[in-house]
Amino acid sequence: MSTATPSLAKLPTLTGLRFFAALSVFFFHITLSNSPIPPNNPINPFADAQLGGALETIFSKAGYLGVSFFFILSGFVIAWSYKDGEKNTAFWRRRLVKIFPNHIVMWIVAMVLFAAAITSPAGYLSNLFLLNSFVPDGSIYVAVNPPSWTLCSELLFYMLFPLLYVLVKKIKVQRLWLWAGLMVVGILAVALITQFVISDSPKSALTPISTLQFWFGYIFPVPRLFEFVLGSILARLVMQGVRVRLNLPVTLLLCLGGYLLAYWVPFTFSFTAAMVVPLALLIVVAAGRDADGKLGVLASKPMQFLGNISFGFYLCQGVTIFYARIAMGNGTYPTWLAILTIIGLFLLTLLGGWLLYTFVEMPAMRRWARPRSIAKPTPAPVRQLQEEVS
Repeated sequence: MSTATPSLAKLPTLTGLRFFAALSVFFFHITLSNSPIPPNNPINPFADAQLGGALETIFSKAGYLGVSFFFILSGFVIAWSYKDGEKNTAFWRRRLVKIFPNHIVMWIVAMVLFAAAITSPAGYLSNLFLLNSFVPDGSIYVAVNPPSWTLCSELLFYMLFPLLYVLVKKIKVQRLWLWAGLMVVGILAVALITQFVISDSPKSALTPISTLQFWFGYIFPVPRLFEFVLGSILARLVMQGVRVRLNLPVTLLLCLGGYLLAYWVPFTFSFTAAMVVPLALLIVVAAGRDADGKLGVLASKPMQFLGNISFGFYLCQGVTIFYARIAMGNGTYPTWLAILTIIGLFLLTLLGGWLLYTFVEMPAMRRWARPRSIAKPTPAPVRQLQEEVS
């Protein structure tokens, strides 16, 4: 590894990578044999059971990869852009405005279309306030708009970040890698506890483990703090000029290796533990390239556009995939028609992501991210960075 001084405020390569993380979640969802929406009918549209099963297997870890990438990236980008001396209330205001408008819009859409008829008051109220994933009940922790469970973790991250970053900043530079390793050890400990301590019954309708194991190892926000803090530590490393002597193709191959490893380890280790190190290296290498001004195709305008709408693209999936398949009767189709169905749902989800970004997310950020009385024009690089934060 080498050292250099960061020169850019924005992280365009990471913005481009965000879309591929959201896309991996899309393929995970569209190939599911069981929907998270009761009565858990198949999502996978292929009538060819062998092909549909193969695709489900191929993408069965893609959702876990995408979510873990987002949690690490969230810690990284927030630490990267955090201003020393900023009031906690100002920080929290921006973060809440970032996630809640999109969430509330999709909550209303989901409630109108399907969730009100199948969700208990405890489910839809806890989801509205992003508290549902703290509840170890499968009917609640993915209530209303199923992908929004990750926002419960993000909300916890945001609330704790000012305190956590005080601790992260106290770590001596020469010990940052050690503490990054300790976060990985924490992630491994969570997998071990999930596998051997948490009760393995009753079995989940959606996974080969119990509902309680799936909740603790994957959904529960508190254990996901290890990924978030890891991202913050990695941001400090890059800000201190640390560079890993790997290029993007090599780190992507390492991520593929971690993905393949996820098939061989116990199921609870596939959530995060199998892929966390390659994902962390990918983020460090990509951010290092951005900081040094070595921009490639991921920093192009099309990829920036896709990265910026990726949050909305992710949140729309609960409606455009799960509800659309219910509306279609959960039917299966010949291969050519199944492929067209997937393309159509992808384009619909992409449109939904653009609509949220253009007419909800950005207007809300401009209007409410800062008090109007003290709002000032924001330099372009910082404004772009704010758009990138997930």
